[in-house]
Amino acid sequence: MSGESAGNSAFREYERRRANELAAVDVRRSRVKERFGGGPIGSAIAAMAVDGSVKTSTHVWKQGAIGEQKVAQVLDGIAGAELVVLHDRKLPKSRANFDHLVVTTAGVWVIDAKRYIGKRPERYQEGGFFSAASVGLKVGGRKRDSLIDGILGQVDQVQTVVGENVPVRGVLCFVDSDWPLFGGSFAVRGIEVLWPKRLPKLLQQSSEVKLDVPQISLMLSQRFVSA
Repeated sequence: MSGESAGNSAFREYERRRANELAAVDVRRSRVKERFGGGPIGSAIAAMAVDGSVKTSTHVWKQGAIGEQKVAQVLDGIAGAELVVLHDRKLPKSRANFDHLVVTTAGVWVIDAKRYIGKRPERYQEGGFFSAASVGLKVGGRKRDSLIDGILGQVDQVQTVVGENVPVRGVLCFVDSDWPLFGGSFAVRGIEVLWPKRLPKLLQQSSEVKLDVPQISLMLSQRFVSA
C-alpha cells in the first residue's frame, strides 16, 4: 500500500483546527477594529491584541502526521508479497486510527508512530524487593505509560479480528527522538519501542509460522477501512 495515505487523517485534523483558529482570529481582529476604528491606530492595536500563532494542541497533529509519513517511507521500502502494509486505518465507531498495520508470514504488527523531537524514550522500573516491580515508559524524563496502554488496546482490537491463532504484536516507533549511539531499543509490557531504521530487522525476522498474508491483509482492510 502506498505511503501517500499515511498521516492523511492527522493532517486533515490539523487543517480543521487551524482553520477554526484563523476564523477566531479574524473575529477578534474585527471586534478590535470596531472598537478602535480601522485606521492605523486601530490596525496596530488589532495586530498586538491578536495572536495568530498555531496552538500547541493543533501543532501536535501536524507533527504526528509527519511522523507517520516518515515511518511509512521505511515500511513501504520493505513491502512485498510476504509483507503487506496498511496505512492510516480507522477504528470502527471511534475517531481514533491505526497509524500502520503490517502483515507478515509470522504475524501482524500494530505500529504507532510518535514524534517527540529531541526527547529520549526510556524504560523505567519501580518497586521490587517487597512489592511487584512496575515497568513503564518515559519520554524526555516524563512518564508516558498511556502510550503503552493505547497500543495494547489497538493490539487487542486487531487480535479480535484475526483470531487467537494469529500472533499480533505492538510497536511504538519514535521519530526524530534522542536515541543513544549503542543499544536504545527496548520492550515494555510486550510492546517494542524503537526508531524507524530498526523496523526492517524486526519485521523481517524468520519464523516457522507461515501465515496467509493476502487473506489476513484483506480481512484487516475490510474491517479497518482507510481513514
